[in-house]
Amino acid sequence: MQIQVVKSKIHRVKCTGAELNYIGSITIDEDLMDAANIIQGEKVQIVNNDNGERLETYCIPGPRNSGEITLNGAAARKVSVGDTLILITYAFMDIEAAKGFKPSLVFPDEATNLLK
Repeated sequence: MQIQVVKSKIHRVKCTGAELNYIGSITIDEDLMDAANIIQGEKVQIVNNDNGERLETYCIPGPRNSGEITLNGAAARKVSVGDTLILITYAFMDIEAAKGFKPSLVFPDEATNLLK
C-alpha cells in the first residue's frame, strides 16, 4: 500500500507578487526550493493564512537570494502581496518507508523570505 505524505514545506513566507497576465504557476526563490527539496515543475499546494484560500499549481525557480514568492496566472486572484503563505509538496511512498521518512521543512525569515 502507498500513502501520501508531506515531502516539503516552506513555512510562513510573504507573497511578494501576483502576476495575473502570466501563463501560470508560482515563482519561488531557487534557494528556498533547494532548501525544501522542491524541483522545477513540481506540484505545490499553497495555503494562504490571511484569507483561508488553498490552491495547487506548479513551481518555477525565481532569482536566488531574492525572497521572491510570486503567484502567476489565475492563482494571482487568490492572494494579495504581503499575505502569509505556507507552501507544501507531497509524495507517495510505501507505508513502511513513510514511517521513517523525514520531510524537508524550511522556516525562512518572515520579513524577508530569505533563509536564516
